[in-house]
Amino acid sequence: MAWSTRQLAELAGSTVKAIRHYHEIGLLPVPERASNGYKQYGASHLIRLTQIKRLTDLGVPLAQVAAMENADEDPDEAIRVLDAELEATVDRLNRVRAELAVLVRHRAPMHVPTEFAPISRTLSETQHRLLLAYSTVFSEQTMAEYRRALSVPDDAEDDFDALPADADEDTIDRLAERMLPRIREIQREYPRLIDPAADSPLGPAVAANTMAHVVVEFYNAAQIKVLQRLNGLAAQDADGDVAQKAPESSP
Repeated sequence: MAWSTRQLAELAGSTVKAIRHYHEIGLLPVPERASNGYKQYGASHLIRLTQIKRLTDLGVPLAQVAAMENADEDPDEAIRVLDAELEATVDRLNRVRAELAVLVRHRAPMHVPTEFAPISRTLSETQHRLLLAYSTVFSEQTMAEYRRALSVPDDAEDDFDALPADADEDTIDRLAERMLPRIREIQREYPRLIDPAADSPLGPAVAANTMAHVVVEFYNAAQIKVLQRLNGLAAQDADGDVAQKAPESSP
């Protein structure tokens, strides 16, 4: 007696698609065909398919099923290896569930890093984009300071986000002056943000290049001018600090 592909699938609790895939990757031998061209499966195929299904149900990836063929020679070791892999998977899933719980509690979008979930609803669309881009190049320590800096609301930041591309020079200068005190405060409290690319895991050059691309793409011409004014004013502050300290350090 022989079974068709569909009958074999039903017996083993599998699917026709799965059986065909097992043939393609060499896990299940292809049976002979009857005169009408249909495959004819026997008991050995049923046993093999049941073995494959049992291993995959236990969490063994298909790529590793063939390697488990020698499990009968040392079943304890094979089981320990599989158990360790499943433990790692469970730990990962538990971490994911914990992160999802935080996102749900703060009603944060799924793309937001968990640490930013508590403040996610206060961030603008542009800040969300910046956050994701910066997370690819900033160190964990710099991202932590960036999060703390973002947690303090700033009315001037809202005006910056709403600044039109055709804003005049006076408007740009006034906004830069309004934003400067907060920038000074951030640089005092979060020194890593003075040069956030410096300790990038990918290297300062890659991080700086990424930041430059982000600024050009996400900000309009007027906003970029505001940032340039702020950089200039912050640099003047730094020069002033050096000038004040110089007499004290002179012989």
